[in-house]
Amino acid sequence: MRRHILAVLLLAVALPASAAWAADEEVRTIPARPGVTQSFLLLRPTGTPVAGVIIFAGGDGNLGMTAAGIRQLQGNFLVRTRMRWARGGFLVAILDQPSDRKNGLWNFRTTSDHAADVKQAIAAVRELAGVPVWLVGTSMGTLSAANGAARLTEGGPDGIVLTSSVTETSKMTYESVRHAGLGDIRVPTLVVHHKDDGCRSSPYSGAEDIMKALKRAPVKELLVFEGGSPAISAPCEAKAPHGYLGIEAKVVSAIGAWIRAH
Repeated sequence: MRRHILAVLLLAVALPASAAWAADEEVRTIPARPGVTQSFLLLRPTGTPVAGVIIFAGGDGNLGMTAAGIRQLQGNFLVRTRMRWARGGFLVAILDQPSDRKNGLWNFRTTSDHAADVKQAIAAVRELAGVPVWLVGTSMGTLSAANGAARLTEGGPDGIVLTSSVTETSKMTYESVRHAGLGDIRVPTLVVHHKDDGCRSSPYSGAEDIMKALKRAPVKELLVFEGGSPAISAPCEAKAPHGYLGIEAKVVSAIGAWIRAH
């Protein structure tokens, strides 16, 4: 199902007063696979969360996280809008690379090991709040979200959101979201794309292909955005239509409303 973003915005709900501001950020580290740990940056909303969102940044996924917080990928669409998510009532966990990965997540995002790490993160977020947990990825992060949903038949997410999905391989990686088991996903799935995404790895036509591949998702939808500010980065970077520059608030609001509705 597809509808224009203006129609979606009519359904967007105003943020509750209790979710006006988020608490401070903190870094959590949990056990993942044997001998491996997984860290994430945690943001709590004020009041009871409506849901948890585990966020996957794009690129190599290496946030350079220390006890003080995130040192890399600060400009990533989902990373730079993290406070909007928390103010919208969501418990936010931004996942870093696991301890056994030193050079990022290239050619690792569609593996069973990555899904195993994500499963532990889902369990940790559920334990914190006892609410539904969604996986939300952007660009290369969509591979992580889709892979987790496809592989985790137990302990998996309650739904996923794929924004600016990478559907074509490149010199950096032989993986794309097409390799992430889209046909095995059995949870609500929202696909979000900018009509004018100029990145060769994430053409708009790829988003339509994803919708066709989601044969087992109980509900799926494609939200298409247009407009925004002129790009100030390369087409595949976050300060361009690929990262919803200038329309971040609209995109986060629409995604949040969709998660609440499902």
